[in-house]
Amino acid sequence: MITTHAAASRFKSVVAIGPIIRRNSTTVNSLNKRPSIAPKPSIDIKHIRDNPDLYTQTCIDRNYLTQKQNPQRIIQLFEAWKRSQIDAGNLRQQNNFIQARLKILAAEPGTIIEERDELLLKAKTLKTKLYQVSLSETKLNEEIESLAAELPNLTSQATPIGKEPRILGYVNERPNVSTPANHVDVGTDLDLLDFAGAATTSGWGWYFLKNEGALLEHALIQYAINVATKHGFSIVSPPSMVYSHIASACGFKPRDQGGEQQSYTVAQPEKWKQGEVEYEGKPELSMAGTAEIPFAGMKASTTMKEIELPLQIVGASRCYRAEAGARGVETKGLYRVHEFTKVEMFAWTSKGKEVAAFDSMLAIQKEILQSLGLHCRILEMPTTDLGASAVRKIDIEAFFPFRRFKDEGYGEVTSASICTDYQTRRLNTRLKLASTSQTKTEFPSTVNGTALAVPRVLAALLENGWDEEEKSVKIPDVLHHWMHGIKIIKKRSS
Repeated sequence: MITTHAAASRFKSVVAIGPIIRRNSTTVNSLNKRPSIAPKPSIDIKHIRDNPDLYTQTCIDRNYLTQKQNPQRIIQLFEAWKRSQIDAGNLRQQNNFIQARLKILAAEPGTIIEERDELLLKAKTLKTKLYQVSLSETKLNEEIESLAAELPNLTSQATPIGKEPRILGYVNERPNVSTPANHVDVGTDLDLLDFAGAATTSGWGWYFLKNEGALLEHALIQYAINVATKHGFSIVSPPSMVYSHIASACGFKPRDQGGEQQSYTVAQPEKWKQGEVEYEGKPELSMAGTAEIPFAGMKASTTMKEIELPLQIVGASRCYRAEAGARGVETKGLYRVHEFTKVEMFAWTSKGKEVAAFDSMLAIQKEILQSLGLHCRILEMPTTDLGASAVRKIDIEAFFPFRRFKDEGYGEVTSASICTDYQTRRLNTRLKLASTSQTKTEFPSTVNGTALAVPRVLAALLENGWDEEEKSVKIPDVLHHWMHGIKIIKKRSS
């Protein structure tokens, strides 16, 4: 069971002809109104009202300072809603009295016309007032739901408060590299990478993988999927483009107060005409930054059966992120890019079974990285590093010899998060328990984890596998099966 801390108890649009591609960094409040086809969220607003300090402290701990007033504002709006309910009740009572009196007058001979007309006028006025109260209540409810949707998930007791992660352990021994080589130089020299050509076609932050570099990408994908499926995961190939409201429901909205988190979106026409008939346009699309989003969306607006759980899936996809970061040595090359291939694991579990799925993903991550021969450290990530949906997150960072003066040479290569029912409540993914009635449902939990992010792992393999004397890179044994018999990458003869 996930417990929480006691202390807590969208950059300008780039426009293209046709669909509009944007680097989106708008704030949560300016997100497009939820389309009619979007899943109807079911956030536990009563829990927020009952525990405002808990949610306020969570916002402070996780650097959601703009949202820290939301819990109190929700309480204020709820009190206004209750007053509106009383007003509406009084108006309905008056209207019921008038309707009863009109019924009596209609049955009596010699009805006084003046009294009837006066009552009809009062009934009309009451109807107008009731309509206005109804509009006010709808607006109050919408604002409450909007404020609640902005709040991040609560935080696990295992999560360190603040900015510093806690080291949980290591994978493999740290290598002693006397002459570190940059993977950019290695990849270019061995004709594996082409950044210049990609800069011409797409700009900074994109790349071509060539020859054994491209083979290595596919080998890494196949190996990661093989390990995950061996552990009971079912393979799924997801789309790379999703509705923006699905991404938002998964917690992928620009929450970084520095504006660093951004996504590519494709705007659809709001309306379109065929002859004289006007139709509503399609909802905005986003290029998914991770397969976690389409995976979670697979079960939106559906009811799962308890016997299906845990449902564990794995798949490779292209991922798109606009926040490739500032240019510099630490982000040069494959380390921080706009588009990349990633193998993602995802699971739905019943409440209380999240940690088991989480531990399973961590074991897979460690197995893959250990077998690749990469030295890594395992980190329990702090509150300020958690995404909106996560209650807990563990990252594994690989050692990059050429980055040894930046973060001791470590860089994130995998991540795993427990999201409890944050995503399923917003996606209306329900769970029918075998022990309950036919109508009662609850919301399952979701857990996600990176099996392998290709560019960074490929970069780490080039830097750690580089032999300065031989001018070659040794390929890990576990990848030989998918490398057409190539075990060492050497420079081609002219």
